[in-house]
Amino acid sequence: MPPAFRRAVDALRTARLRSEMEVEPTRPPQRLAPYAYAVEAAVVDGEEDLADGRLVLLHDPAGHEAWKGTFRLVTLVRAELEPEMAADPLLPEVCWSWLTGALEARGLAYGEASGTVTMAGSHYFGGLAERRPATQIEIRASWTPREGLGGAPDTAAHLAAWSDLLCQIAGLPPAPADPPGATGPAGATGPAGTVSGAGVVSLPQRRGPQGA
Repeated sequence: MPPAFRRAVDALRTARLRSEMEVEPTRPPQRLAPYAYAVEAAVVDGEEDLADGRLVLLHDPAGHEAWKGTFRLVTLVRAELEPEMAADPLLPEVCWSWLTGALEARGLAYGEASGTVTMAGSHYFGGLAERRPATQIEIRASWTPREGLGGAPDTAAHLAAWSDLLCQIAGLPPAPADPPGATGPAGATGPAGTVSGAGVVSLPQRRGPQGA
C-alpha cells in the first residue's frame, strides 16, 4: 500500500463526526483504481434512518487523466423527502449546491467535480394503498481532492464535509459552530464530534418518522 494512500485511509478511520452519524467500512469497488477504500454511513434519529450513503476513496499512484490527480472521491447519497420539498422544481440544483457548498464551507480545494441528482417518486396501491406517496432523492458525485504534504489529501476534512451533506439532505439543522480551542479534524469537537454546517442552506427539519 503506497504511503500516501495509507495516510489517507488512516485519516478516514480516525475522523470524528456528528453523533447522528453511524459510519463503518464497507467493501470498495475492485476495478475503478489500483487502490480503494470505502465507508458507508447513515444519519440516524432513534430507530429511523433519515439518509444513507457511501463514500469511496480511489488512488492511482500513476495519476489519472480524467481525475487530474492521483486521488478521487466518489459518493452516493440518498434520502426520502417530504412532499412539499419534492415539489420544488429547483431542488436538484439546490442539492448539488449542498455538495459544493459543504466542501467550500470547510475551505477544501477540489477539482473536476461531476455528478447527477435524481428524484424518483413512488405511489402505492392495493395492499399498500395506505402508504402516502414518497419521493427519494439520490446524489451521485465524484471530485478530485487537492493533495497536501506527502501527496495525501485531507480525507478527514473531506469526510466531515460529506457528512455535512448527508445531514443536510436528511433535514437536520446545522450543528453548533466549533467552540474556541476545538481540536481534531476540521469542524469536529468533543468525544462524539460536531461539525459546522455554516454557509450551506438547510432543508426544513423533518416533522418526524416517515410512514412505514
